[in-house]
Amino acid sequence: MAMAISVPVYTVDDLENFPDDGNRYELLDGVLLVTPQAAASHQIVASRIQTELAISLQKPGLAHVVGPGAVVRMPNTQLQPDILVYPARFSPCTDWRKITEHWLAVEIFSRSSRIYDREFKRDAYFALGLQQVWLVDWRDRSVEVCAAKGKSSVVRDTIRWRIAGADVAINLLEVFAGLP
Repeated sequence: MAMAISVPVYTVDDLENFPDDGNRYELLDGVLLVTPQAAASHQIVASRIQTELAISLQKPGLAHVVGPGAVVRMPNTQLQPDILVYPARFSPCTDWRKITEHWLAVEIFSRSSRIYDREFKRDAYFALGLQQVWLVDWRDRSVEVCAAKGKSSVVRDTIRWRIAGADVAINLLEVFAGLP
């Protein structure tokens, strides 16, 4: 006879009690998701993309570009994209829970997060109202650009070496330069 497994359900408030141990703690509908600290190559790619987005969007005052950020839906969901872009009309001091519009989430694939980022987080971001999700595979030197189109469909396009969108152009050759 099989035994039922009980999975604890957490809230966003519960996350405040988790250790500051370098792991990333996220919630998706109350289910705790833990990923290890990112490798240096992951952080370098994230930093380069964040810099280019900041130059294009933040510097002219259109948006805030942060990494990582938090997309929150109370009480049971808090996701932390590697990079988050949201409108500049929200003060830099605004609590994550009060930011109600998000334009772009960028996830940099790592070996431990690839399936989770593509199969779960991408769709969760769209359910939370994000307009675009970029899934960056630095090993393959490609970006899967996913945009919401209506309530039930997502448009996907894989772009190599160059990203275009929201009047932002990033030369991936430069972003990926010097990586193995």
